[in-house]
Amino acid sequence: MNCTRCQGTGFINLSQIEDEELFDDGGCEAVLKWISDNEDHDVQVCDCCGNGEEWYEDEPGTHKQKNYGNNGPYAYNGGLPECN
Repeated sequence: MNCTRCQGTGFINLSQIEDEELFDDGGCEAVLKWISDNEDHDVQVCDCCGNGEEWYEDEPGTHKQKNYGNNGPYAYNGGLPECN
């Protein structure tokens, strides 16, 4: 299931980065580098599919059944991600 909070990108506030500031094929690593190299922005790892710094899943912007449950990262929300 793609995260609807970040539209499956794995990041929130991604629109604050100009397209030309990132490599075309840099993907998530290029965004993470941009975040660490820049100040005065609100771009971060999506707080629905991650903790603001890293993702709960191997694939950013997705939610898989394996993390659902009252002991997983979404326990605070009955085991479901906020975008569910």
